[in-house]
Amino acid sequence: MIGPAIRAIELIKAFGDNRAIDGVSFDLEPGSIYGLLGPNGSGKTTLIRLLTGLAKATDGRAEILGVEMPSRENLAHIGYMTQSDGVYPSLSVFDNARFFAATYGVRDKEAVMEALAVVDLADRVDTAAMDLSGGQRRRLSLACALIHKPAVLFLDEPTVGVDPLLRVQFWRHFRSLVDAGTTIVVSSHVMDEANRSDELLFMRSGKVIARGTSEELRLRAGSDDLEQAFLKFAGDVEVTR
Repeated sequence: MIGPAIRAIELIKAFGDNRAIDGVSFDLEPGSIYGLLGPNGSGKTTLIRLLTGLAKATDGRAEILGVEMPSRENLAHIGYMTQSDGVYPSLSVFDNARFFAATYGVRDKEAVMEALAVVDLADRVDTAAMDLSGGQRRRLSLACALIHKPAVLFLDEPTVGVDPLLRVQFWRHFRSLVDAGTTIVVSSHVMDEANRSDELLFMRSGKVIARGTSEELRLRAGSDDLEQAFLKFAGDVEVTR
């Protein structure tokens, strides 16, 4: 596509006197992984909900693939893995995946099985979601977000509660998706995942306080540690070499 895959233009989301998102603007070009990093409560999930059209902005504009959000038609091109497991406990693995596929107009059983194979759940199709481990439910949530092969994928803390091996597997698949042209935004408060992203956006108090590659942000902050760099940009500490 020509132009940014994701665009935020002076986005504001207010809850009473509190601005959860406070004048955020950026363009994200297609075919990269963008890490949205910041502490809990910094506005990451709210920003994702605005970008996907699941929440209405108080002011400003959000665009995905050149289309202003919210747009029901544009949702067919967007995947969203929520912070909590967005699956139905009483349904089987296969039925969960088939349900989410149907909501995107995907009726092909092979597409369902392909998505489950990607997250290594093809051998658990008859298992009820409630009987899966926590890591397996995260994998099922990811499959449901991927099943329609979205052009833009939002992942809200996808590796919380998963073991190190599964985290590596997730990130390996994220990279393969980007290599095929997908644009991915990954929200996290875990700084050690940042180096896996192509570019980072640091958030605090509803604002983007810094943006760049991991190396660029560390150099600008004068620190070899990304967490210390974040604190420097947030104005909390004086970082020394």
